[in-house]
Amino acid sequence: MAAVVLPDSNFYISRLRAGLDPFQVLATHCDHHEFTTCGMVIMEVCRGLRDPRVLRRFQEHYSIMLYLPTGNAAWEEAARLAWTLDRKGIVLPAPDLLIAACALQADAAVLTTDTHFRQIPGLRVLTRLD
Repeated sequence: MAAVVLPDSNFYISRLRAGLDPFQVLATHCDHHEFTTCGMVIMEVCRGLRDPRVLRRFQEHYSIMLYLPTGNAAWEEAARLAWTLDRKGIVLPAPDLLIAACALQADAAVLTTDTHFRQIPGLRVLTRLD
């Protein structure tokens, strides 16, 4: 069975900056991974796209990906993570906590180079896909 993976915003942004199509990169790993997305990742990525054609292409790709919901349970888990980590002196950005909550609920790993995610207990983090 394929491992469920939620690529973080920085995966898409770093591939674009490197002149690569992030969706083609993901497609080369579909045999071993099932890629998902969530609303926060879509918002973070799409807000920075300048070309309307690129925006439409990203929206089309996101629309066919498995979408992890950000319902009440995800928000409650993000709030719980924030409260718990804050008490330990670890203050993480709210978007990262919400993305982590979505991944935790789906038993998905987060594909990211953002070190914030490594501080979240129980979250599986991948820095690359090989």
